[in-house]
Amino acid sequence: MIRPGSSDDLRPEVVLAAYRMGYFPMAESRTGPVSWFSADPRTIIPLDSFHRPRSLRRALRTGKFSTTINSVFDRVIDACAERPETWISDEIIHAYRRLHRLGHAHSVETWVGTKLAGGLYGVSIGGAFFGESMFSRTSEASKVALSSLVDRLKERGFLLLDSQFMNEHIRQFGATEIPQSLYIEHLRRAVAVDTSFDDRM
Repeated sequence: MIRPGSSDDLRPEVVLAAYRMGYFPMAESRTGPVSWFSADPRTIIPLDSFHRPRSLRRALRTGKFSTTINSVFDRVIDACAERPETWISDEIIHAYRRLHRLGHAHSVETWVGTKLAGGLYGVSIGGAFFGESMFSRTSEASKVALSSLVDRLKERGFLLLDSQFMNEHIRQFGATEIPQSLYIEHLRRAVAVDTSFDDRM
């Protein structure tokens, strides 16, 4: 962690510069102050060895789910923040909505029919994608969104999927912890890649 932030710290150019240096913002609560963090060790999900658990493979085979990209970003980030304890403050929501309009923040949505069942959002710079949060209203829906994200990143030549901190949910997908120094090496190579998450950038 470096220092408490403010709304001025969340201007798009500041946020993007922070990501390039390995930092990301988190708030103490929905209305609390924002601080900048750089995890050591850092958690990443290796794209070439992404593991799809049996339950996810079964869900994908059913044909129950469909996914979209950047179709309802505002709804996704709101849903990610809707929990008893959250680090996604109103300031962060505002900042990432702005990043989305500028083409830097993205969402993957999972649908059951016309119902938004789950999703995730994050930030892309070059060939690096920084996963921020996910939610699920239907069993396996967030896993389906993550699977779709990995397919998208591999298709577009991304090198890095950053998950920040390890937890048991992402461990099942092959997430691994690496020293911060090694992460920075991966990060520098990834952000230099000439690619984009969608066709807006």
